[in-house]
Amino acid sequence: MKFSEMDEQTWSELQTYFDTCLIPYTGLTGRETPWEVTASLERLRDFMDLVEIPFKGRVITYPALQYGGPSVTQFLNDICQKVKSIGFIYAVVITADHELEIKDIPESALVLSRPRLMADDDLQISTAVTTLIREMWEKEDKL
Repeated sequence: MKFSEMDEQTWSELQTYFDTCLIPYTGLTGRETPWEVTASLERLRDFMDLVEIPFKGRVITYPALQYGGPSVTQFLNDICQKVKSIGFIYAVVITADHELEIKDIPESALVLSRPRLMADDDLQISTAVTTLIREMWEKEDKL
């Protein structure tokens, strides 16, 4: 579900079910041509579908951070901390074009980086994403 589909009344009724906030990161530099921007956004959209579609009803997608820079990991870390402070248990950063890791954004519960997942040829990306999300939730349930 997208943040824009939630109003105040709906949020108060459903907040306990939506424990996961998906934070998309495009990482544009401003030097991309219009068609490169389009391709980047399409890759991110397609990658996000691997989380949004199968886990609809538990995940809310917040607006994407479109541009990157030297302090972007700190900014993403701050966003993760803030969304957790309003009630989300899990903050998940997702990027289609950049190699990010959980150590880069320690306030996140999970970082889904398409380039890092593609490095493992034996794993289908959709299966890997589903497994990582479920493991994140199961890990918390065991604590």
